[in-house]
Amino acid sequence: MIIVDFFRNYLNALVGRNQEFEQLLAAKDISAVREKMIERTQQITDALKEYEVAHHRVMHREDKIVTDKKGKILRREPVWKLPIPYPVYINEIALVFLYGQPVKWLQQSDGTDRAFDKYQEVIKRTRFDSKIRQCKRLAGAETESAMLFRVFKDEEGNPDVQIRVLARSKGDTIYTRFDQFENLLSVGWGYYVKEEKEQVVEHFDIFTPTMIYHCAKRALGWEVIEEVNFIGKIPIIYFRQEKEWKGVEPLIEREEFIASRTADTNDYFADPIAIMAAELIKNMPEKKEAAKLLITNDKEGVDKAARYLTWDSAPQSKKDELEWLQTQILRNTFTPNITLDTLKSISQLSAKALRTVMMLADIKASKHKEVHDELLDRTASLITAIIGNVLDVSLHDECEKLVIAHEFTEPFGEDVKEDIDNILRCVDGEILSSESAVEMNPLVRDITIEKQRLAAEKEERMQTQQNIFGDVEGAGPQSATDGDDEEAEEEETETEETDPKQKKAGKNKDK
Repeated sequence: MIIVDFFRNYLNALVGRNQEFEQLLAAKDISAVREKMIERTQQITDALKEYEVAHHRVMHREDKIVTDKKGKILRREPVWKLPIPYPVYINEIALVFLYGQPVKWLQQSDGTDRAFDKYQEVIKRTRFDSKIRQCKRLAGAETESAMLFRVFKDEEGNPDVQIRVLARSKGDTIYTRFDQFENLLSVGWGYYVKEEKEQVVEHFDIFTPTMIYHCAKRALGWEVIEEVNFIGKIPIIYFRQEKEWKGVEPLIEREEFIASRTADTNDYFADPIAIMAAELIKNMPEKKEAAKLLITNDKEGVDKAARYLTWDSAPQSKKDELEWLQTQILRNTFTPNITLDTLKSISQLSAKALRTVMMLADIKASKHKEVHDELLDRTASLITAIIGNVLDVSLHDECEKLVIAHEFTEPFGEDVKEDIDNILRCVDGEILSSESAVEMNPLVRDITIEKQRLAAEKEERMQTQQNIFGDVEGAGPQSATDGDDEEAEEEETETEETDPKQKKAGKNKDK
């Protein structure tokens, strides 16, 4: 079968038939399929060279060649190569302000509690929060990454799911295919696997909403294994962006070269240089002598015969340029300059004041949210489909009705005290209902459950009050003195009925 497919695909290539993507998949012409998909190898390679300091241009500075007066090479003098990991710092700050705290998931549908609980379980069990941070870090460094949801059966035969992060630095090649409206139609994953006899085999998996094609390149062509995609969606969340330090590459390179040349200059001039007359050099005292004595014949004194040549200060223009470069690099990448002095000044600030100080990073995070809002919405839809169609089909109907929203969390926590004080003032001022206060309370994780608990507590308090102060049938005496007057009247009535003489005596006494 493989031989037949190989010759048919070879004939198609010779004839030059323009087959559609699905037809090429059906024909198992994987090489042609891959050509119709987009991969970003060149952009990723260039970004990684800038991200990893070992590949910076400053690392290619040539050593200085020292020659004598006749031009004969005496030695090679090493020069300093000082790359600065600005891309790493800029990328990490961008990551912290977007996913520094886990995403908050919210249930916005009724009657779907079981499905939402299962959703939360999948999020925790697959370590989604750490995986999405890895994806964001890799995308910021390489411009591309992906999150693959792999559905499989565990050792007991039960369906399960796990997440794998894909990136070029991990040996993966990602292929994508979009339509003109930027809808993701299919994703390809290229990788290598060491199989039997230590042979490394190229693999290429293709994911579509209905089918998954597992392809391996053999001697006579591609071997293709088809698998039905029971999820009903492409099980990949694709991250793509510009590198986080885009636009400041020349500034970083300039600062690295200035720092490296300055280090070379410091080696020559930073340490003081001794200048002595010839007769002093011949009569220098030994290093270990207890009392060193230096005698000169110079009539003008020792200062003229021996002194130190020192470099009092570096050029001010170089210092100013370095400061300007640092400011421009951080400002143009919307990265706050977090130093020890900055941390000391903001240690006691509120969350709102801290957000103001870190405004540049907050602006950049807001820009990223334009894309990541869509990615998180698709993540919620994908996990819901995995639960309802694979993990627990009994929840299929609930998953169809389940509506999940998300909120990004502040990287340094929220100012809970101030928010709660404002909510209480609004409730006391009767401009906010108690139900709205519960919904706005930052301490509440599940609004629905919290409302149920508050209603139950309110009902219990009312019942308790009725038992103590109310007229509940069969409640009995409501206090220590309750019922005394009634008992006295009953005793008096019984006395009158049993002893008429006592009743008459009582009347005469009243007169």
